[in-house]
Amino acid sequence: MMARALPRRPQVRLSELGFGAAQGGNLYRTTTDEEFAAAVDAAWEAGVRYFDTAPHYGLGLSERRLGAALRHRPRDEYVVSTKVGRLLVPSPEDAHLRDSDGFDVPATHRRVWDFSRDGVYRSIEASLERTGLDRFDIVYLHDPDDHWEQAAHEAVPALIDLRDQGVVGAIGAGMNQSAMLARFVRETDVDVMMCAGRYTLLEQGAADDLLPAAENRGVGVVIAGVYNSGLLSRDRPPADAVYNYEQAPAQLIERARRIAAVCETYGVTLPQAALAFVRRHPAVVSTVVGVRTEAQVDETVRRSGIVVPEELWDALAAAGLLAAPPSQHSSTLPG
Repeated sequence: MMARALPRRPQVRLSELGFGAAQGGNLYRTTTDEEFAAAVDAAWEAGVRYFDTAPHYGLGLSERRLGAALRHRPRDEYVVSTKVGRLLVPSPEDAHLRDSDGFDVPATHRRVWDFSRDGVYRSIEASLERTGLDRFDIVYLHDPDDHWEQAAHEAVPALIDLRDQGVVGAIGAGMNQSAMLARFVRETDVDVMMCAGRYTLLEQGAADDLLPAAENRGVGVVIAGVYNSGLLSRDRPPADAVYNYEQAPAQLIERARRIAAVCETYGVTLPQAALAFVRRHPAVVSTVVGVRTEAQVDETVRRSGIVVPEELWDALAAAGLLAAPPSQHSSTLPG
């Protein structure tokens, strides 16, 4: 599988397809240890070498499982990213309850927003302990939407210090919006950004701010949420499809179905086109897809390997379903 180096940190090379480990934290429902380990094994066999996790995912469960699954593999052959911004604080008084933030785990801890310098150091120390790793290749600020001042002026300098010390290979932010990610690119010394759901076959808001800013500054962009929370994950979106973690509006389902119909005329499916579309932008260095099982990994790898006819993008644009054809296919660039 092709890999791309971060322009500003060429020692960090990401496989073009990344493993999203939120499901390893029991996102929405339980994933067994065996299922998660088998999914990592399948991804490794397919050539995936970029793995993304966070303390938020299952109150640390995802980090523990990912660290265990990678522990026997050569450390220099894979890239791991985690995130800071939510400290996990023990809450034994709630341990008999279930987590209320979307993960099927006991509420043994509570999340506390903290983008302070001390908070960054404490978060990374705890993540290193949970994963058993000696370093992280990438650390993102996680959802700093309401914390710009502290994130930009305390967390980023703390991450820069850790990068200088070699504890962290590259730094950035991961969010469900593109405007603040673009601001980080323009105003701070970051290397890579994770953009979830704002640059997909369905919507391309990041093409107006984040992607051109990243391209100008040599900052890599990792695309997450490529299926817009599920709306683009099936060949034909069902009536109960999800968008942004909620029931999708009827007009978006209809738009996705129209896109799917055009894709079919060119012999590809909606999810195949969704994966191919985001890879075309030259600022995009990898696409992270959340997977739970070996079968999901296999299907994602198969979809990712489909060659999509170039004429599809012009056809979608002509139908008013795509703002403009993507400018360049990233997989044609050298790794």
